[in-house]
Amino acid sequence: MRKAITLILATGLGLCATAAQAGWQDVASQFDQQRLARIDESRSKAMSEAQSGASASDLSTIHAVMDARGEPASASSLPGNYRCRTLKLGGITSDVIYSWFRCRISMKGGGPYLEKLSGSQYTNGYLYPKGDGRFVYLGASSVIGEPRHAYSGDGATVGAPVTPDDQIGLLSKIGPGHFRLEMPFPLQESTMDVLELRR
Repeated sequence: MRKAITLILATGLGLCATAAQAGWQDVASQFDQQRLARIDESRSKAMSEAQSGASASDLSTIHAVMDARGEPASASSLPGNYRCRTLKLGGITSDVIYSWFRCRISMKGGGPYLEKLSGSQYTNGYLYPKGDGRFVYLGASSVIGEPRHAYSGDGATVGAPVTPDDQIGLLSKIGPGHFRLEMPFPLQESTMDVLELRR
């Protein structure tokens, strides 16, 4: 009996590690792969919409984050505790810039795992190496009072081609201990969501 339990636990851990170590294309739905392929379009449209209505103060913040040049990062440099804030660009309003909250990147199941830990809206998911020093984020959003959602990939909600909770994005290093996660064409509210992370 003990051997059977050990085998079941080992199998479960193996599946977890395999999921985290797989290539992001093996996990992402076709819909999300197409969203990521249009990230430049999403960024350009979101910036144009923000430019048309954001305050001078907001625009200063937006440009500081969005204009920063990306540089390569290694997976080993990601883990740690961060201050993080969400920038919603374009869509139903020109922009919304949230306050700073707490985020963490830890190693989980064999790969870097991002979690937003405070506030009323959460996001969590794995970061997969893209091969150019950036990372593809596959995660899900949730709100306070409900269980944390997991990325569904091709297992979206029954009866729907996609779930509004699923997120895909691109994480770039934009300075020492400073990262930008761009999530193109979210299914609600904005044209692009951006999570800024600072140690």
